[in-house]
Amino acid sequence: MSHNLDMNAGRESDGCVIPAKCPNKGGSLSPAEGMEGRQPTKENTEQTAASQMQSWGNALDGLRRVREAAKRDKQLRFTALLHHVSVALLTNSFYALKREAAPGVDGLTWQEYETGLDKRLVDLHSRVHWGTYRALPSKRAYILKQDGRQRPLGVAALEDKIVQHAVGTVLNQIYEEDFLGFSYGFRPGRNTHDALDALWVGIMRKKVNWVLDADIRDCFGSFSHEWMVKFLQHRIGDRRILRLIKKWLRAGVLEDGEWSDTEKGTPQGSVISPLLANVYLHYVFDLWVQHWRTQRATGEVIVVRYADDMVLGFQHRAEAERFLQDWRERLRKFGLELHPDKTRLIEFGRFAAKNRKQRGEDKPETFNFLGFTHICSQSWKNGKFIVLRKTIRKRLIAKLKQVKAALRRRMHQSLAEVGKWLRSVLQGYFNYHAVPGNLPSLRSFRIEVRKRWLRVIRRRSQRSRNTWELFERIAEQWLPVPKILHPYPHLRFDAKHPR
Repeated sequence: MSHNLDMNAGRESDGCVIPAKCPNKGGSLSPAEGMEGRQPTKENTEQTAASQMQSWGNALDGLRRVREAAKRDKQLRFTALLHHVSVALLTNSFYALKREAAPGVDGLTWQEYETGLDKRLVDLHSRVHWGTYRALPSKRAYILKQDGRQRPLGVAALEDKIVQHAVGTVLNQIYEEDFLGFSYGFRPGRNTHDALDALWVGIMRKKVNWVLDADIRDCFGSFSHEWMVKFLQHRIGDRRILRLIKKWLRAGVLEDGEWSDTEKGTPQGSVISPLLANVYLHYVFDLWVQHWRTQRATGEVIVVRYADDMVLGFQHRAEAERFLQDWRERLRKFGLELHPDKTRLIEFGRFAAKNRKQRGEDKPETFNFLGFTHICSQSWKNGKFIVLRKTIRKRLIAKLKQVKAALRRRMHQSLAEVGKWLRSVLQGYFNYHAVPGNLPSLRSFRIEVRKRWLRVIRRRSQRSRNTWELFERIAEQWLPVPKILHPYPHLRFDAKHPR
């Protein structure tokens, strides 16, 4: 595959099925409003429930036709998409946002914006289609990473979130027909467990002897804006949509009252960032690796990507090493690089333990992916090779520290209040981590939570008479017992991907 991408390739469309100057069947735009820069007609802000439902139904119908056109013609360029960003779609996007999310630089909360929502969204819709909408800078926030470092996040203003969600909904209709099957991150209908299932099935069913565990350094913050726009132009010919995306990319960041420009990257935490990241990596990595493994590889190669976290499996070591070298060169051309400390090639697979034992080496190395440590193991039933998955120890310890700190803050609450809270914490933890083979880790987590709760109860009073036996009855009442909640990976994978 050539690295020089032809940005003019593809047949242009007038908006898949709806011309730019035609009435918007979403019910929110008149014929004259289809072109940015023209004054919109007076809109009815007092819609009945029936008309609102009809508008949303028409909006869904329009999105469906966009997807059908994208599926029909992979070279189609959509030149009129903004009219699909209707008031109905903006309303749906508003209610899809998190209610308790931190406000951006505008200071507006979700609850405040809901007051007079219809008028607010009609005004926002008009500004977007007139071209007078202005993106605000993101507010810088930080979250603590597991290695002790801080990860910068960009908190967008509320109206920016609404418009980004609406535009992302439209663009998803196109890119969901383009994205490849091994891409799982931040895609509708796909989640982390789908990616974990695919990886498990790939290692178990393919000839995988070597695993490349890779991570792109500061992926979200390193995207080239110029390349991003070029990639989008493969499918998006609507200059108004591209102009909106450019506004978000260049809006900058506000930190401690000082504005700073964003010359590259997209703020991690913004609504549109995951889609833009997937588009960028689709052209930089997905299409390229698909070509590499079908045209250059002689052995089997498996690929699973979740956002910027990738795992690849190879049959031959020499091929894996050659791929890694080619991959580094490929990323460098687009302003990206692999993280040196988080990128490893390890011997892993059904013959790894036997081969290493013959060479007098230790057990096969493990690798981490999406919260689980993957281990070369044997089935207790028949002794055959199996990929065992356990909760990453560092994550388990980090979660226990969070629980301990929260218990101290809740020290003087009633046992019932703390018990209800702990029940929700444990159940949420189990809902994600309760995969086959991980039961010992779940039991260990529950035991450690019990110990920390007992210590806090005893600290409430120097005369506390809470013995372990008495507390055991309290724990049994409030703390759920762990059990496996997820099926074996191949069962769920085969159900979702029947052959």
